[in-house]
Amino acid sequence: MRAARLIHLVLLLQTRGSMTASELAATLEVSERTVGRDVLALSEAGVPVYAERGRAGGYRLVDGYRTRLTGLGRDEAEALFLSGVPAALRAMGLHDAGSAARLKVSAALLPELRDASDSVAQRFHLDAPGWWQEPDTPKLLPPVAEAVWGDLRLRLTYRRDDGAVERELEPYGLVLKAGVWYLVALVEGRLRVYRLDRAVAVEVSGEHFRRDPEVDLAAFWTRHAAEFARSILREEVMVRLSSRGARRLPYVTDSAAARDALAAAGAPDVLGRVIVTLPVEGRDVAYEQLLALGPEVEVLGPADLRERFVFAAERLAALYASGRVPA
Repeated sequence: MRAARLIHLVLLLQTRGSMTASELAATLEVSERTVGRDVLALSEAGVPVYAERGRAGGYRLVDGYRTRLTGLGRDEAEALFLSGVPAALRAMGLHDAGSAARLKVSAALLPELRDASDSVAQRFHLDAPGWWQEPDTPKLLPPVAEAVWGDLRLRLTYRRDDGAVERELEPYGLVLKAGVWYLVALVEGRLRVYRLDRAVAVEVSGEHFRRDPEVDLAAFWTRHAAEFARSILREEVMVRLSSRGARRLPYVTDSAAARDALAAAGAPDVLGRVIVTLPVEGRDVAYEQLLALGPEVEVLGPADLRERFVFAAERLAALYASGRVPA
């Protein structure tokens, strides 16, 4: 642990030129006293680090000194490819490896290029969760990520509507979709998907499995997502949409289903309205989604859904009947 920290300290000084004890302590997450002991240990080991006095002082390396400890380890190299998703790195327990990898790359660059990582970080940032949603990292994500990286079989206890089940899995990959973590795993010769926030327990074995090189995680997920979206659209509703409602429909319900339904609709009437048969997940979901369109949509069927909209419209009319804002 200390050896890794000493290397980290040297790379920080090589990359940034000079850092105060407080800056090093904050970056390395240790005390300033520990930084002082580490600097002394480096000096005794022959690393030419020295302290500059004064208000603008700090620790520096002798000009021209460069460490040869910039070779990336496997975990650091793999983490580097995920460095654009810092929250995901931290959630999977790879934050330290990612930081070390970025430092090693920076230390190996020419001086005029060392600000490249900071330059990119100030211009591009990926925020995976949706709006109004707090990111919820599953507690069992780190051991699952360990199994994915190491190609290790695991036993997953998983919560379903009908109770908990246990599965022996070959974990192929992790997917972060709209702030939710999913595990793609091979079970009995078939790839399946599990939401990690429904995992109750995980036991990682020491047994390795051999990956099928034909499995493409990104391609599989694209197919799975499309199939899942289609599979949950089990009912249909008939609606009459204004031209504005037709334009907004893909933004309040499944966009692909909405566009297909609009493409299949007949010609608009004299008022520019079209009648659309729309696949939906269920009537409760359809009610919540279509309510967002307000007067731009008229539900024609099923009858019970239309009645819910009639009742909602009557309540709205009653609320605004007087036209006065209450004091």
